[in-house]
Amino acid sequence: MVRWQNLHLKSLYVFATTGTNVSVIFLDKQNKGDVVLIDASNLGTTVKDGKNQKTLLSAEEEDKIIATFNAKKAMEDFSVVVTYEEIKNKNYSLSAGQYFEVKIDYVDITNEEFESKLKGFETSLTSLFAESKELETEIQNNLKTLHFDKLGVK
Repeated sequence: MVRWQNLHLKSLYVFATTGTNVSVIFLDKQNKGDVVLIDASNLGTTVKDGKNQKTLLSAEEEDKIIATFNAKKAMEDFSVVVTYEEIKNKNYSLSAGQYFEVKIDYVDITNEEFESKLKGFETSLTSLFAESKELETEIQNNLKTLHFDKLGVK
């Protein structure tokens, strides 16, 4: 087992190449300073390769990753530069997203706009609830038509 204190993390990249993100970790014994965490999961173009899908990075995207890594540069929603102490405080999470600032955009709306939006939500919910009841009844009626002898079991 490797002790955390003996690891000298230089950088971590996260790529979305399939349904699962792929992480690439660079360790450097000489690095006693900050660590660059990069989330490149939003980069690339998804292409179909036979039955599989894969994500390909453009030369510009590769350059962006390399430049960010070399400069140890923090970029909004892409990379963050953290200390070992910060990583420890985040329970050793190496997910760049854990360190991104949470942004909340507030939009001022009038009382009339609020009431209009709320009315729209109520209308949508009423329609969805009605559809749900119809589907529930249809499922129950279909279940009543099932009989053991008609299932083709011998």
